[in-house]
Amino acid sequence: MALLQDILNNISIKKTIGTTDLSVNHLVFDSRKVKTADVFFAVKGHVLDGHQFIEKAIRNGASVIVLEQLPATIAKKITYLLVEDSAEALGQMASAFYGYPSQQLKLIGITGTNGKTTTATLLFDLFTSMGYKVGLLSTVANRIGGKIIPSTHTTPDAVGLNELLSEMVATGCEYAFMEVSSHAIHQRRIAGITFMGGVFTNLTHDHLDYHGSFRDYIYAKKRFFDDLPKAAFALTNIDDKQGDVMVQNTKAKILRYSLRRLTDYKAKIIDNSLTGLHLKLDEVDFFSRLIGGFNAYNLLAVYATAQLLEMDKVETLTHMSGLQSAEGRFEYLIHPTTFVYAIVDYAHTPDALEKVLSTLKKLRRSKEQILTVVGCGGDRDKRKRPMMAKVAVQYSDQVILTSDNPRSEDPETIIQEMEEGIAAEDKNKVLSITNREQAIRTACKLARPGDFVLVAGKGHEKYQEIKGVKHPFDDQEIIKEIFAL
Repeated sequence: MALLQDILNNISIKKTIGTTDLSVNHLVFDSRKVKTADVFFAVKGHVLDGHQFIEKAIRNGASVIVLEQLPATIAKKITYLLVEDSAEALGQMASAFYGYPSQQLKLIGITGTNGKTTTATLLFDLFTSMGYKVGLLSTVANRIGGKIIPSTHTTPDAVGLNELLSEMVATGCEYAFMEVSSHAIHQRRIAGITFMGGVFTNLTHDHLDYHGSFRDYIYAKKRFFDDLPKAAFALTNIDDKQGDVMVQNTKAKILRYSLRRLTDYKAKIIDNSLTGLHLKLDEVDFFSRLIGGFNAYNLLAVYATAQLLEMDKVETLTHMSGLQSAEGRFEYLIHPTTFVYAIVDYAHTPDALEKVLSTLKKLRRSKEQILTVVGCGGDRDKRKRPMMAKVAVQYSDQVILTSDNPRSEDPETIIQEMEEGIAAEDKNKVLSITNREQAIRTACKLARPGDFVLVAGKGHEKYQEIKGVKHPFDDQEIIKEIFAL
């Protein structure tokens, strides 16, 4: 509970109807969840407009309505706050409602298309291993020290986000690492959040079903850095062509990292094998269990962030050497007799798939095959479907197109749209098996001793969403059963 007028400090209100001298219980943007003395925010969403549900919110007990457009009829004894952007107001008021928790943490946001989860999780694990109480907000899970809270979105809504940050503060967390999605930036879920630093990993084709164009996707990500305060740092990967674009208007202190150029933080791959990475990191020989050039970037970003947070260099590198990858990110299992490697990875964009497959090609010792099982999610960007199949075929000896999370779409239609990216001369090495479990079993059966089987797209997910229902499904568990592990 809070006094309404006390949580309006950073809100630009165009017009107030009613009193602000009243207590409110909760901040809510879903009219179905409104209860007595709640504040309802009429947010214009991607699909629905919250202004359509104002009357329902009032019937359910809302005493305050935050909105961008006043209704024709003003209800008695209801306070209306007319604002420019209801989503922005929600973020700002949520931060105030929970006592500005982000200002009491050393909060680092990580954004980009690929690498967010791994980088955030590695940072959480690193700082935890060094003895700090740490918070994590990620696609896989939200964590407060040893407590694990299931995650439903890469970045929670503004109320849930501030509630989690508040709990981190209450339990003594000093640091927090957070994935920041383009949806969250665009929808202003992070409005009112104070970041000590921001990290940019890379930018490739993704989420164009939501943003409409690659240019809009770029500028959604860029706004995160535009909004960083002067006291913060902006750490960017300048090997990505959007790396400097991200920070060109930021007020924060700009730092850069690279595997190719001399810059603030530099690393070089000495060796990349199935046993891990050998890097020259900040002029020091460094060994990691993680595999692949993409993980060299993730490790460099983690190291640079730790240095910017004034961690001891030797202690940082010592603890980093023991880190393992995030769940569902290049996790591999080995058949006990055939030594077939099965890799489970979340790669669900053309670029991410290409990086994983190119890593596997480099890891081949002789003539081992690469067999790839891959699908595309339903109700998501359709333009990447043929691109995903094209990449899979380019880097694999055998490809099995299958179902991912079809959601409301027909999985066979999704596979047909993927098949459009396959050239006529490559069709002979492509199978289409709609049932994902059967596709994985087929790939493992076709694999010869020493081959690589990549199961891409779902990674850490423990379900398959079909027609609005989430059915239990775990790529790793199926492989363990096949391998009798």
